[in-house]
Amino acid sequence: MTGGGTAGHVLPALAVADALVTAGHDAGEIHYVGCTRGIETRLLPETPYPHAFFDVVGFQRSLSRRNLAFLPKLVRARRGAIRLLRLLEPRVVVSVGGYASMPAVLAARSLDIPVVVVSYDFVPGRASQLSARRAAACAVAFENSPLPNATVTGAPVRHDLLTLDRVADRAAAREQLAVPDDRFMVAVMGGSLGSGVLNAAIAQYATEHRDDMGLALRQVAGERFVADVENVTPIDGEGIVHQVIGYEQEMPAVYAAADLLIGRGGASTVHEVATTGIPAILVPWAHAADDHQTENVRWLAGSGGAIAVSEDDLARPQVLADQIERLRNDAGAREALSVAAFARGEIHRSGALAELIEQVALASSGR
Repeated sequence: MTGGGTAGHVLPALAVADALVTAGHDAGEIHYVGCTRGIETRLLPETPYPHAFFDVVGFQRSLSRRNLAFLPKLVRARRGAIRLLRLLEPRVVVSVGGYASMPAVLAARSLDIPVVVVSYDFVPGRASQLSARRAAACAVAFENSPLPNATVTGAPVRHDLLTLDRVADRAAAREQLAVPDDRFMVAVMGGSLGSGVLNAAIAQYATEHRDDMGLALRQVAGERFVADVENVTPIDGEGIVHQVIGYEQEMPAVYAAADLLIGRGGASTVHEVATTGIPAILVPWAHAADDHQTENVRWLAGSGGAIAVSEDDLARPQVLADQIERLRNDAGAREALSVAAFARGEIHRSGALAELIEQVALASSGR
């Protein structure tokens, strides 16, 4: 398994690994390759998967001094990855994209090891596009993918979300998160790095509902923003429950406990909403490469599985507040979103992704 840098790559990679374990493979047979400066250095030690990290950096589209280090670091990392793959002798290298994936992909090409590209964005990233050119197969989440040899397998989603029952698991999740059962709970996810514009809009909403005894907000502000986000408390001691954290460690509990999710349009968030069926308002990041977050959200919102709100709308915080209150007071609308989202996520629950990887590995073993 290779890819990384941000949670948007690392968590899908771990989801693929978990799917292979569920299919019967030993965790010790799945080796993760990432980069030294990514969040994988924090997340992988807590998993059963052996791992290795190489010092690589991404190539910036704008002029940047960091680009001077791009090629030398990639060459050194590729050499290290070749040594690692010669030692491991893998049947297949599975890439989830991101600059951290390139050393292992290039090493696999040098050693004639088949590569499977897993692409879960509507518009594939640059690393996935490059890796796909000589890949044995591309596992994609969306139909009509521009990648060659593409098979629609659904997106990689972590096993504990694939098996989540939002109704049966709700009470235990509320207890775990210390959220009273009688509150309308809104979960706010700004992506793995956080979102300043989303934090600002939610701050106004929370302040206006400071004395709301029926509301709970769990806000994942992002570690770079969390120190600047106020934890709103009621004036007289009774009112809103507002939890502000930097990084969410309890995602299954959040999806089970929340009545409504507000998030970005990253692939992981969109596919997790579809997998769990949680009612959601999604705000695509306006500066995402090739505007891929807008396309991700359109895939779900176009079928009635989410409400799309633009960043321009966030400039008027009342727009988001009105959407929250409308859904808060309309259980039927929330149920319709849930049913449509869950139906859209059927492909993610099919197990087809692990099957495709196994097919490529089996063909490799017979060469």
